[in-house]
Amino acid sequence: MAGETPPYRFTTLPPTSAFLPFKILPLDKLEQGGVVNAAVMAGLSRFASLPFSLIIRFNVLHMIRWVAGSGVGIMLFSGSLVATNSTARFEPPGGKILLLAGSTQEDIQGYMDVTHILPAGLMGYVAIGGEGLISPYSEGSGTQDLPKLAGDYPGAVLQIGLYLVDSCAAIAHGDKDADIDRLGDWSQKTRRPIFLRPGYEFDGPHNHYAPKDYIQAYRRIVDRFRKHGVQNVAYVWHSYASVGSSRIDQWYPGDDYVDWVGISYFNQPQSYMQPVLTFARARGKPVMICEFCPAMIQTKYSNAWNLWFIPFFKFIKDNDIKALCYINHDWYAGLQFKKFHWGDTRLQSNPEILRRWLAETAQDCYQKSDPTLFKQLGFNSD
Repeated sequence: MAGETPPYRFTTLPPTSAFLPFKILPLDKLEQGGVVNAAVMAGLSRFASLPFSLIIRFNVLHMIRWVAGSGVGIMLFSGSLVATNSTARFEPPGGKILLLAGSTQEDIQGYMDVTHILPAGLMGYVAIGGEGLISPYSEGSGTQDLPKLAGDYPGAVLQIGLYLVDSCAAIAHGDKDADIDRLGDWSQKTRRPIFLRPGYEFDGPHNHYAPKDYIQAYRRIVDRFRKHGVQNVAYVWHSYASVGSSRIDQWYPGDDYVDWVGISYFNQPQSYMQPVLTFARARGKPVMICEFCPAMIQTKYSNAWNLWFIPFFKFIKDNDIKALCYINHDWYAGLQFKKFHWGDTRLQSNPEILRRWLAETAQDCYQKSDPTLFKQLGFNSD
């Protein structure tokens, strides 16, 4: 079926004592939820043809995952190894990072005008009531129009922020089922991978999502999509990842409802994001930076590259980020965000910043749109 995730394959391997050339440390020797990289090529002669290293995850059970293009995982159970496919829905191949851009029609057009490169995906917003889907919508800082976005760029993945503020209780009660089904039907007809962020920045105080209502609303959306056979959507649980984000488990809808964990990266200290990253690693979920830009620092100042962009790109590589979406926006353009003084973060505002952006993102690790993109993400539109 189009877009269906391949079934898991299980293979029992020999007892660990037969070939593991390393010692598994007890849990109390490691930081809770930590990850230890162990290169174990030597001694694994039975797998000499496979160029991989092992990542050992220490939780209730020791979990070992191969870092390989095959996306194969290994879990340790009572002295034997069981191999299984561990790739999340639409997770890029090993070593690749999906590059996306957003977030209004004008922002995206500006990005395309100066880069002349279609990224792997494009991002927009829609409200549960249909604003941005049924008809174009704007609050003065730019236009949201998902049908136009999909029509203008058929080779791009879509990343969609689904606005649920003050609607979660009604969604949980079933009052918004028709709206959910409309979005699901439209999503399926796009015939491409979609990353959907229901109630993005769920823990942000500006959204005031009650955890119980949020979880019920999130689950109902996913359940309705599944009931109607929507196969081309990956569900992204997107945290504010800033002040107060240490208790995100209160909003967690469960592993079966989350394909990816998302964070925002603006001007908060990187330490504020670590609890979310730790949470994602403990559950084997890939991480997407759903929204990022040098808010307040701005792109019009050339020192923004050293001050903000260099630490950002180091962060994504140090933390194995699998996808990221740049917000190419002038935050002074509308009344909604002007009061926050986030400034102008458009790449076209500074030729030097643009030059460095193009040089950085020209690296092979950043995945852009190409004729094989959807297939590489495990999606077949036929």
